[in-house]
Amino acid sequence: MTVDRDAGMEQAILQAAERLFLEKGFAMTSTTEIAKAVGCNQALIHYYFRTKDNLFETIFEKKLTIFMSNFLTIDETAASFEESLRKNIEAHFDMIRANAQLPFLIMNELTTNPARLMSLADRLSDIPRSILARIDARLKAEIAGGRIRPISAFDLMFNIVALNAAFFLVDPILRQVAALSDEQNELLIDGRRRESVETIMRSLRP
Repeated sequence: MTVDRDAGMEQAILQAAERLFLEKGFAMTSTTEIAKAVGCNQALIHYYFRTKDNLFETIFEKKLTIFMSNFLTIDETAASFEESLRKNIEAHFDMIRANAQLPFLIMNELTTNPARLMSLADRLSDIPRSILARIDARLKAEIAGGRIRPISAFDLMFNIVALNAAFFLVDPILRQVAALSDEQNELLIDGRRRESVETIMRSLRP
């Protein structure tokens, strides 16, 4: 195989595997299914990634990085901490919206294979530390100025992630129970995006 064909096949395997892992989880996805989705033989998957575990971890690490590192985009040039925080909450919500099955994948791995999730989290531990360090100084200044109540950077981040992710965990149930059309569901998601921002901002009032 040429370098270009190698890269193309590897990317095709990653894309097919990501879709299947997000839809079905690790345990319920086989390399046979992935190969069928790509249109290649199973041996090629083992050639590029050796095992299903390696393939999954490659994809899951990328998704976890996206999930956590969104806060690194906090706007340091924003006119105020509130403006910066609002933009950050919205950006994080939009990231999950674009990867709506990601919370399910994380929850599934947490319950079925917590050791793998903890191992990946350890490898990516520099990301949350970097995020907390960036937020902490501005947060302390806001608290000292009496503009927000005392809260740690960790608790603030946890509240944002939990609130944003929780909606997408229940959204499929809401769609079925309320028989929402795609358009109605998009309006619901838009409303929850606004509500997530306002809920976090209200929770910070002194």
